[in-house]
Amino acid sequence: MFAASASPRRSKWIAPPISSPALWAQWIVPLPLQSPACVAGDTGTALIAPFSGGSMLGLPGLRLPPAGFLLLLPFLLLLLLLLPATPAPHRASYKPVIVVHGLFDSSYSFRHLLEYINETHPGTVVTVLDLFDGRESLRPLWEQVQGFREAVAPIMAKAPQGVHLICYSQGGLVCRALLSVMDEHNVDSFISLSSPQMGQYGDTDYLKWLFPTSMRSNLYRICYSPWGQEFSICNYWHDPHHDDLYLNASSFLALINGERDHPNATAWRKNFLRVGRLVLIGGPDDGVITPWQSSFFGFYDANETVLEMEEQLVYLRDSFGLKTLLARGAIVRCPMAGISHTAWHSNRTLYETCIEPWLS
Repeated sequence: MFAASASPRRSKWIAPPISSPALWAQWIVPLPLQSPACVAGDTGTALIAPFSGGSMLGLPGLRLPPAGFLLLLPFLLLLLLLLPATPAPHRASYKPVIVVHGLFDSSYSFRHLLEYINETHPGTVVTVLDLFDGRESLRPLWEQVQGFREAVAPIMAKAPQGVHLICYSQGGLVCRALLSVMDEHNVDSFISLSSPQMGQYGDTDYLKWLFPTSMRSNLYRICYSPWGQEFSICNYWHDPHHDDLYLNASSFLALINGERDHPNATAWRKNFLRVGRLVLIGGPDDGVITPWQSSFFGFYDANETVLEMEEQLVYLRDSFGLKTLLARGAIVRCPMAGISHTAWHSNRTLYETCIEPWLS
């Protein structure tokens, strides 16, 4: 049967195989743990086995328990009833996830991402913010930041353990501004999904639809005017051939990058550095973000040669905290080829490689 236990001699109460509940209560007998009838080394489990000795109620092999034990039995049964049940195993809970869409997008675009998160992290509370959808996404970015701030603040307040942000395309700039202006944000992972973090300088279908008579070489005339800054796209238009105009006219990107002095620069940098981790995602086949390295804080110089993040002045000066984040190991770069701009949030391989590992 089972091997005898090598544990010190102890006793268990073993119930005989009697079908009547009343007889179970009457005929509980002590059995040494070293008996071959017990599971070896198990102090919480016992097996039924015949005993040597006389007969009782016609059941051979059972011996009568001591009278003193019968007197204590009601109290023991009451004690068992009062003992707390063993708690069920607690499944780890996941931090809430907040998703911010991009230009001309809506919450419907992220249905695949929601499915993936539900499969790999069941029970996660995911909120896709349904603000500034469609053409409303052309509203000035500071206006959008205020709207999204009002939406995310209650979610953060209900999640003292922190939240994760997944922010796509233009939404990645909205989220970076949120991290700058929110004094008490509790963002653990900020996942920037193909976002032009260092700006945009390229002829895309979006631009051709919005400004059909302009090309990237002369779009600065519109974007660096007060009228142009009323469009979200112009808020991060970054013409490397007109850097002075960009620094003076940009009402959004130059400010959150710390490229232009303003009274909130120190506070914004401190707020941004509250983030636990910055995950940067993008790739060479994006087709919209130009240069695609902007997703990783790379950008053109005046000769349209791409300089990587570590070569950018905003990094070298640590103007808003990039250098500090990298020094503490809080920046993750996840480049992936073969994905077009509109497929980042629906590609399963990308999700499993670059997003899922950071949703704690």
